[in-house]
Amino acid sequence: MSFALAPSALEAGYRLEAFASVGSTNAIAIERAREGVPGPLWIVSKKQESGRGRRGRQWATPEGNLAATLLLSGLRDLKAAATLGFVAGLALGDALEAVAPGRGVALAVDGANAGRSRRFELKWPNDVLADGAKLAGILLESIALQDGEFAVAIGIGVNVLQHPVDVPYPATSLRAMGVECDAETLFLALSDAWIDNWRAWDEGRGLAAVRRRWLACAAGLGSEVAVRLEGEVLRGVFETIDEDCRFVIRDRQGRTHEIAAGDVHFGAIASATAI
Repeated sequence: MSFALAPSALEAGYRLEAFASVGSTNAIAIERAREGVPGPLWIVSKKQESGRGRRGRQWATPEGNLAATLLLSGLRDLKAAATLGFVAGLALGDALEAVAPGRGVALAVDGANAGRSRRFELKWPNDVLADGAKLAGILLESIALQDGEFAVAIGIGVNVLQHPVDVPYPATSLRAMGVECDAETLFLALSDAWIDNWRAWDEGRGLAAVRRRWLACAAGLGSEVAVRLEGEVLRGVFETIDEDCRFVIRDRQGRTHEIAAGDVHFGAIASATAI
């Protein structure tokens, strides 16, 4: 089976470039934007050799896994576009449910689920776990274009057949979960799920609805958390995400903090003296 777009994506005018192997799908998408190639364009591969995660961390995509980047161009509201990672998380959750129904996929960094039984959970900002282990990650990058417009590359990496074993956190793959699925099948489901979630977002006008749905699936809501910021660790209770999708924590002195970027930990990790 080769990579293909879902009928809903084709009808909406999305295009596809598929590669056997790439350095980075995000890098190709940014290059296409600089060349003037318009979005929406998916760049996909089953092998990525120099992928990146948040804060420049390496994200390996060995043979058989999914590396996919969606290039969107002609955007003008950078603040609204910054919330597209939440749209991508919802779309990926829908796609994972489609290929692995009832498997209890949890979207998180360190697998927190606050004791709730959901098929999937979202943890701020954009990583995916299953059974407490990292399954996927999402990375947004932007580039300025002419006339005040810009493009966004939404990179999505999923451990389909293989997962890393030499990382400081648990990791897993769909195969390790017992899910019989290949990268092509998952991408087909993702390209379909993206359409509904993108339309719900509605160029940022539907962000309130996206936020409500995200919170309904949020991992760790109301539980103790620790957030690693630049040079410090902030501890408290995860209260919500605000209207700009910032992480809101209430510290032990009762003060609230709105966090735009940081590494969030739940459970035993959050209680540790140092992270």
